[in-house]
Amino acid sequence: MEVKLIEQLKGRFVELYGGNAADIAVYHAPGRVNLIGEHIDYNGGYVFPAALTIGTALLFRRRTDDVLNMASEGFALTVQKSLSDLNYQAADDWSNFPKGVISLLNDEQAISSGFDMLFYGNIPNGSGLSSSASIEVLTAYAILDQENREIDRTQIALLAQQAENEYIGVKCGIMDQFAIAQGKKDHAVLLRCNDLNYDQVPFESGSYQLVIGNTNKRRELAHSAYNERRGQCEAAVEILRTEASGLENLKWLADLSEAQYSEVSHVLEDEVMQRRARHVVEENARVLRSVELLRQGNLEEFGKMMTLSHESLRDLYEVSCRELDVMVDTALQVPGVLGARMTGAGFGGCTVSLVHEDHVEEFIRIVGDTYNRETGLTGEFYVSKIGDGVRRVE
Repeated sequence: MEVKLIEQLKGRFVELYGGNAADIAVYHAPGRVNLIGEHIDYNGGYVFPAALTIGTALLFRRRTDDVLNMASEGFALTVQKSLSDLNYQAADDWSNFPKGVISLLNDEQAISSGFDMLFYGNIPNGSGLSSSASIEVLTAYAILDQENREIDRTQIALLAQQAENEYIGVKCGIMDQFAIAQGKKDHAVLLRCNDLNYDQVPFESGSYQLVIGNTNKRRELAHSAYNERRGQCEAAVEILRTEASGLENLKWLADLSEAQYSEVSHVLEDEVMQRRARHVVEENARVLRSVELLRQGNLEEFGKMMTLSHESLRDLYEVSCRELDVMVDTALQVPGVLGARMTGAGFGGCTVSLVHEDHVEEFIRIVGDTYNRETGLTGEFYVSKIGDGVRRVE
């Protein structure tokens, strides 16, 4: 975070809550982009996300009472609660994300006092870059730090996921929270979601850059088909476990190899369920192949894996949309592009493309103009480096 921005936010914090800036702590959590491995985390397979340099800042100061004040530079709504009043309320809007984390931490071990909080984010809301997970991980990290409790980044990710699942009501997997908690500069995280075994893999892209395209088509996970897709996958596992020979102990769709799935797919009589399961099995294999290619320095083939991933998400998992498809299809026609795909849960949100640095400006111009002409929407583009996970800034 730039020093000038921190000083501006501290001034705003003092305007809101009084006092002086000397005792304000500053924390930062990134957004994340998933390079490949979409809708795999809740299916127990491998994902390959990376933390971004854009994200969410939190300015934080302890109080002497049990009052919680929450404000955000991105929303007009300010919320005041107490440590004894942390129930979910729809009217509290964005503040339910930090509230859910605070509630779980307070249940686990009573928080000693209230605090004033000011959030500032430069992750577009609803873009699919995990603004909500960033807020959740950030809140957990800051409170644990302020309470002098042990900071275990994996446990923070699990706590943030629990808040999303149980408090917010979105049955998300662990990927977003884990990448934000465990991210490392210039590395992507190869995470096996069924046991949280992970490796931080150097992302050496040379003269190629990641360009994120925001469709500016909002999607709300809680009201999308996200939970429906998860339910379809869970149902597929149950059918395979009970009706396919030798799969009595199957727990996750991603436990199946491509060859195994080919042999047993006929057990899933529903064609939609077959497509969902096929995506999971093939996407899981693509992640492992992609990491192998990246370690070999074969960016061209890595880019092809990204594009194949998008095609599967579009045709088999059916979580893309016209806006995402237009942006991806146009990106692939621009010189210097090795691959492009939707990233995130889908139904809107963002794309990620691997673009040669000499063509980035051309990419943004061509894709932006075509996207606007085809959809009537104005896309936004970010050239973001891979950054560190959640941390205290000062």
